[in-house]
Amino acid sequence: MSRAELKKIYVVEKIIDGLMTNSEGAMTLGISVRQMIRLKNKYKAEGAPGIAHKNRGRKPVHALSDEMKDRTAELYTSKYHGSNSCHFAELLQEHEDIQLSSSSVRRILLAKGLKQAKQRRRTAHQPRQRRAQAGMLWQIDATPYAWLEDRAPAFALHAAIDDATGIVVGAVFRPNECREGYSLVMQQGMTKYGVPLGLYSDRHTIFRSPNEKLTVEQELAGESKPLSNFGKAMAELGIEHIQALSPQAKGRIERLWVTFQDRLVIELRLLGITTMEAANEALPLLIQKHNQRFAVAPRSSEPAYMELSEDIRLEHVFTVREYRTLGAGQTLSYGGNTYTFAESLPQHFPVKTVVEVRETLTGDVLVWHQGQALLLKKTERPERQEQTKKASSAQPRKPAKDHPWKTTYDTTVTKRSTKRDSFQDAMYSQHNSYSEAYW
Repeated sequence: MSRAELKKIYVVEKIIDGLMTNSEGAMTLGISVRQMIRLKNKYKAEGAPGIAHKNRGRKPVHALSDEMKDRTAELYTSKYHGSNSCHFAELLQEHEDIQLSSSSVRRILLAKGLKQAKQRRRTAHQPRQRRAQAGMLWQIDATPYAWLEDRAPAFALHAAIDDATGIVVGAVFRPNECREGYSLVMQQGMTKYGVPLGLYSDRHTIFRSPNEKLTVEQELAGESKPLSNFGKAMAELGIEHIQALSPQAKGRIERLWVTFQDRLVIELRLLGITTMEAANEALPLLIQKHNQRFAVAPRSSEPAYMELSEDIRLEHVFTVREYRTLGAGQTLSYGGNTYTFAESLPQHFPVKTVVEVRETLTGDVLVWHQGQALLLKKTERPERQEQTKKASSAQPRKPAKDHPWKTTYDTTVTKRSTKRDSFQDAMYSQHNSYSEAYW
């Protein structure tokens, strides 16, 4: 019996022995006088067992059966292993038609000695307040992970989340973190929701240019600072691009990766997906399911999205941009190939005109001029005609004996020697004549 029940028996015995009144006993136990009288009569009729609770040792009617507990534990270890208690309860209701709360699931797993595969790490970082309106700020990032576990190599998930609502506006799988993945995510979000006012990202070279100085072509084009191809697209759409200095600054997207790595892996496993292409096909429905579960209402119901103009084609915005000089015949060189305009132009560009060349995600190459896209096509380079007749090597010439190459040096040496000998003979004769006169 419990200590409370033993106390009741002690007080009732005092009342029966005349050492305490009903009022004093009721005050001691904190009950009414009428309830005190009922306890005294029950003790007289049944003794001490009458004071004990009648449900002690009896299994509750609404208690889970042992078969249900065993089945729940078996499903967790086989089909749904790695999921947390909340997600496991949702999966049981969705796929197995088993209605269990997350707390009940947790108690069952702990009783069976099963703990969650991933333990939550508590951090003391204070979260930043959400923006008031949807579309004021998006956070974008990518993370490589084994999304298909051992069924395929690891690849990167690119995604963007709205800061005010927590809605994932776009997501795509790519082999590696790349500009194409971020461009596809932005196109998905802007096509469905609109153009956001701001974008929060890290300082990857995809988002910022590693060049500190502008090229001559960029200065002629009127650019004030060097931007990456992605940064140029943001500037053209009027989106304020903020580059975070730490992961905590964009904590909304960082926490999204924890949720996806916890839930998305199991969802892809249940769908039997084994390739990245199949994962991309199933991703929109999984993102919709995630948004229905985790999206919140913003503080202001009025969205801040800018309307996407009809004359803006996003495939012409998210491109690789370079400057080229037009040559004769309206041609230019790009990517090791020679291009010319696919259609006749209403105006003729002068030779050596600097133009902006853009390459889309699908591989189309075009010239961007005054807000218009002029499509280019490859053209064959003129082939040089090979010389069929080669010049024969000249026959060696042997100079004659009286050729200056053979006679000049010897003749000069002979003349010089003759003159020197004559001069020496004259000086010697003069010296002898002087000597004879003296003596």
